[in-house]
Amino acid sequence: MEVSKKNKVYGLLGRDIGYSFSRGYFTEKFEKLGIEDSEYVNFDIPSIEDFSALIKKQQFQLHGMNVTIPYKQEVIPFLDKLDNTAKKIGAVNTIKFTKKGLLKGYNTDVVGFENSLTPFLKKHHKRALILGTGGASKAIAFSLKRLGIQYRFVSRSPLKKKEISYESITQKVMERYTILINSSPVGTFPNVHLMPQIPYIWITKQHLLFDLIYNPSETSFLKEGKMKGASIKNGLQMLELQAEESWRIWNQ
Repeated sequence: MEVSKKNKVYGLLGRDIGYSFSRGYFTEKFEKLGIEDSEYVNFDIPSIEDFSALIKKQQFQLHGMNVTIPYKQEVIPFLDKLDNTAKKIGAVNTIKFTKKGLLKGYNTDVVGFENSLTPFLKKHHKRALILGTGGASKAIAFSLKRLGIQYRFVSRSPLKKKEISYESITQKVMERYTILINSSPVGTFPNVHLMPQIPYIWITKQHLLFDLIYNPSETSFLKEGKMKGASIKNGLQMLELQAEESWRIWNQ
């Protein structure tokens, strides 16, 4: 856990986040804009129970946080308020520290995902499979609903109505669901050889594969889609767009 001497501190809350896109992005942003009184640091905590101690330690400096795996849902009970979108989604990836000392949660993944996905959508893209059921998947589902796209979650242990197992993805399912979204961490660096266990054999040129992972830029999941002629998109632009939306919220 890091302690900063800067007047304004922003950071990323997560676990095992040695390298983070957010830290590099905002550090570069501050340098470009000539912002010298601010710093972006990683807040790597082993348990969400350590969050309160972290806040007390940094309370006079903290202005904003991004939240990543595995705390997008777990952090909610520690917040004072949620904006309407975050409340509906049930997951938070941005926290604003208000002048009154309150912690307000937002979800900027929605903005990032929608604006990143929309240019790739075609008329036949009416249904989507969301691979994974973590905090990020909830923002994806919220966005798809707003776009009028039907969806189902794919889980290793399906429990809810809209969830199916990886084993139940048949040729018919693949033909109906032409958008495939990997919201799980499977395939991220250093385990770049891994990919979600779906029947890639039935991917066609009609499919659109979107991977929230940005490192590597072309995951094994995306490579398989590319070989079948599908459209592919990684998560880098989504991350950049959600970061800018976080910055807007922190400074509004």
